[in-house]
Amino acid sequence: MVRQKTISQSVATRGIGLHTAVKVNLRLKPAPENTGYIFVRTDLDNFEIPASAEYISHCSYATTLLRRGVILSTTEHLLAALRGAGVDNCFLEIDNLEIPIMDGSSENFLELIEQAGTIEQNAPRRFLKIKQTVEFEQGDRRISVQPCGNYEIECSIDFPHPFIKRQNFNFTLSNGSFGREIASARTFGFTTEIEMLRKANLALGGSLDNAIVLTPEGMLNENPLRFPNEFVRHKILDIVGDFALLGMPILGKIKAEKSGHSVHASLMSKLLKTESAWEIVENV
Repeated sequence: MVRQKTISQSVATRGIGLHTAVKVNLRLKPAPENTGYIFVRTDLDNFEIPASAEYISHCSYATTLLRRGVILSTTEHLLAALRGAGVDNCFLEIDNLEIPIMDGSSENFLELIEQAGTIEQNAPRRFLKIKQTVEFEQGDRRISVQPCGNYEIECSIDFPHPFIKRQNFNFTLSNGSFGREIASARTFGFTTEIEMLRKANLALGGSLDNAIVLTPEGMLNENPLRFPNEFVRHKILDIVGDFALLGMPILGKIKAEKSGHSVHASLMSKLLKTESAWEIVENV
C-alpha cells in the first residue's frame, strides 16, 4: 500500500509574480493526512483557498483560483512540484495574489520541497483511476484522458518558430522522473505578444530571468535551452500542475495536442461530471 506524504518541516521562499509583478512571500507547511493542498492568504486573515478544480476562475496565460471573491494566480508551477515530488498534503501560505514565478520552472519549488524533506503518513494515498476515455476539443486544441496503469502524459506542440516547430514528449510520473525530466523546463513567450500582454496587465513581472523570450528568428536569453525540447516539457509541467487540482494523482494517460490552461480546465470539468469515467481507489 502506498501511503500519503507531507513535508517534514516548514520552508519559505520569496519572489515576484509573473503577471502582477507584486513581491510575494511563500511558506510551505506540513498538513494532516487527507488535507490535500490548501492555499492560505496570510494577508487576508488566513483565508483558505483549496487547490481544487471547482475554484478555477479563468485561465488566460496562467491558472487562477477564485473563492468568495479572493483570487490566487499562477498556481500551476508550485502544484506541479508538489505532485511531482509525491507530496499529498501541504499548507501553502502566501501574502499576495500571485505565486512567485521564480525562474519560470518548477525547479526552485522542487528544491524547496527537498530542503523540507517528506514523511509518510498513516492514510493510504488515493488515486483517481480513469475507467473510460473522456475528450475535449476546442478548434485545433485537443486533450483526452484514458485508462492506464500509471500516470502518463503524451504531449505535442506545434509553433512556427525555428526553435520549436513540432515537438512531442511522452512522460511517466514515477520515482523522481518529474525532477529529472520536467521540473527545470521554463515557461516561454514571444516578443510579438509582449505589448499585447502588457496592455492586458499581464506579464508585468516577466523578464529573461523567469522566461524564455523568443524573437521571430531566435531568443533574447543568453543562456542556452535546458533541453532541445524544453518547450514541450514545460507544457507537460503545466499539465501536471493543473491536473493536481483534481486533488489526487491520476491513474490514466493524458494525451494533449496544442493544449493550454483553459483546455486543461475544460477537460477536468467534463471528467468530473462524467462520474462513470472514474473511481477513487487506494490499493494500487
